[in-house]
Amino acid sequence: MAAAEVGDDVFRDDPTVLALEERLATMTGKEAGLFVPSGTMGNLICVLCHCWGRGAEILLGDLSHIYIYEQGGVAQLGGVHSRALTNRKDGTFCLKELEAKVRGDDVHLPVTTLVTVENTHNKCGGCAVPREWLKDLVITCKRLNLPIHCDGARLMNASVSQGVSMKDLLDGIDSASICLSKGLGCPVGSVIVGTKAFMEKAIRLRKVLGGGLRQSGILAAAGLWSLDNMVEQLSVDHSHARNLAQVVNKVGQGKVLVEDVQSNIVLMRVEEEVASAMEVVERLWKVGVKTSEFAKDKVRFVFHGDISQELANIANEKVEKVIKQLLKQKP
Repeated sequence: MAAAEVGDDVFRDDPTVLALEERLATMTGKEAGLFVPSGTMGNLICVLCHCWGRGAEILLGDLSHIYIYEQGGVAQLGGVHSRALTNRKDGTFCLKELEAKVRGDDVHLPVTTLVTVENTHNKCGGCAVPREWLKDLVITCKRLNLPIHCDGARLMNASVSQGVSMKDLLDGIDSASICLSKGLGCPVGSVIVGTKAFMEKAIRLRKVLGGGLRQSGILAAAGLWSLDNMVEQLSVDHSHARNLAQVVNKVGQGKVLVEDVQSNIVLMRVEEEVASAMEVVERLWKVGVKTSEFAKDKVRFVFHGDISQELANIANEKVEKVIKQLLKQKP
């Protein structure tokens, strides 16, 4: 990073940033890319690019990151209305529900302008969205003349999990925001991808949102390094997650359990009679396992590149010990 060749990315002449953008565009099969400081900004820029006019509406999952965790930014900053579709456990939603909720040019209503999907799906336990469903989504949206945006913060995890390229996962999808600071381990940044015309709008939006950086090649250099060195690590993270799930299900007696693990995220459900999720989180933090409450009855674990096999084994032992203590004290 310190040795990166830099320019001024606001003037679009930072060679390291341009190289990162071209690399991600090629990997995803899109015409162009744009480096942005965060995934939230990337999603916001993409939604506003698609919903350029007033009175626009997006359809998105009710468990999606854009809907829950981005402060309603598309409405707050862009005047875009969000209409929720019910997410299934696998991160999908019913395409018949989607079609029923599409609204046209009625003076009383916002106009449905965009559909968004998340892959992997954070609130659905890091699941990789089924490829066949994505194909059906593309067919449906093309028939309805609706573009699709993918919140691909962990799209690389989905690619590794399913053994297909990001290009395949984004086939027919118009734009995506891909995070470098999740599984790939970079300190900062995401890259949005789409057409060249789309990126010209995106550059304007990035600037007004305060995301126009100067010598950002020092950050983009980390992205290029991660693409060369961290992709293989993702399968190791997935393996650690599966191993933890096996430990939980072995000792949890059906009261503490994990239903499915497809990537680096583990959602552990804890029955109310055993403990609250926050109580479990507090106990785990005390023994050095950093995790978070994800719902009143769910604890989320996320594995990443800094966790070695030794550390994963230690974490498994501590989680097992905490679960056994909780079950022992259960009335």
